[in-house]
Amino acid sequence: MQIREMDLKELYEAYALVKQLRNGLSYEEFEDLIYDMRHMEYKMFGLFERGELVCYSGVAIQTNLYHKRHLYIFDLVTDEPWRFMGFAKTMLAFLEDFAKTAMCERIVLSSGFAREDAHKLYEKYGFETTGYLFVKTF
Repeated sequence: MQIREMDLKELYEAYALVKQLRNGLSYEEFEDLIYDMRHMEYKMFGLFERGELVCYSGVAIQTNLYHKRHLYIFDLVTDEPWRFMGFAKTMLAFLEDFAKTAMCERIVLSSGFAREDAHKLYEKYGFETTGYLFVKTF
């Protein structure tokens, strides 16, 4: 097992997992958004098992008044056939070490309502629900 930062040459591999989480996202949109997020130093991390990408996380170190310096997890997804084998937990442990090394005070993420298995994992790993996420679409 290996966890490493992925590069832009691996976008197709990353997209294969991300589309399982964001099923309305086309590859073209994904590619455009990845390039747009580069200004915030968005990083793509992959967990590989025998050379195959089985878990993906997209993150960025951010600073704001509420969370101070923190690691924000935009995406965390394990490939469907590899779920419930502990890969997401391993990725979260890696991301925690990454955040500590980057002098972050915490890790922050948001998750949709229908992701009960993910919520159980986050709670088991020590995440707390601290509020609501409000979104206005226009």
